[in-house]
This record gives sequence, structure tokens and C-alpha cells, in this order.
Amino acid sequence: MNAVPAAVAGAAVFTWLGMVLAISFLEAPLKFRAPGVTVALGLAIGRLVFRALNLVEAVLAVAVVVAVAMGSSSAAIVTLTAVAVALLVVQLAAVRPVLNRRSDRILAGEEAPRSRAHFAYITLELLKVIALVALGVTALATTA
Repeated sequence: MNAVPAAVAGAAVFTWLGMVLAISFLEAPLKFRAPGVTVALGLAIGRLVFRALNLVEAVLAVAVVVAVAMGSSSAAIVTLTAVAVALLVVQLAAVRPVLNRRSDRILAGEEAPRSRAHFAYITLELLKVIALVALGVTALATTA
């Protein structure tokens, strides 16, 4: 991979990774432990935060795809990029709508059963973190 596209891809990937780690694995669980935060309030905040995160993730994913496309990238980099983007697409297209419907019900005052979609989202986040670490390391290693 050419040096400039590799550096751009690496920067975008590690920014993306940092945001996922900070929001999904730090902010999301901690907000429910704060005094006075009800489940409904935590869900309302979480929806706003994850909507913003997912928008930024999409922008960063596009930046990575463009850098990879411009960089004479190896098959490993192309594959890791495809995996990371595919995981994001599955989260946004398949899992987030299910979680949004459940949170709509809770915010409307209903008692909603636990959702397996939440565990699916977390699993996809973990897989995405692994893919992003591998992609970032691989992209930056090509500049050395």
C-alpha cells in the first residue's frame, strides 16, 4: 500500500477504533450506573449517542475505503476493510432497527423483554474491534 493512503487509512481506522471502544465499551455501560439515570433516560441518551457514533463510523468507513482503493492495497488490507465495513453494515441494517423498536417500546412505557439483539450488537462490536485493530496494524505496517 502506498505511504500516504496507508497513513490516511491507519489514522481513520484508529480514530474509528477509539470511538467504538470509548462509546460502546465505556460510555454505554457506565451511563446506567450514574445516580438518577433511569432505564428510559439511559436509552434515550444511548440512542442519540449511538446515532452520532454510527454516522461518524460511516464517514470513517468511507474514508478507509477510499484510501484503500487509492493505495494499491494488498489482499489482506482489502479483506480486512471489507470485514470491518460489512460488520458495520450488519449492525446498522439488521441489529439497530431491532434495538430501536425495543427502545421505542420502553420509552413509550411498555415493559419489553430482554433482547438477544443487544448481545448480537455487542458481538458485532467485538468482531469489529478485532478487524479494526488488524486493519490498522496491517495498513501502517506497509508504510514501514
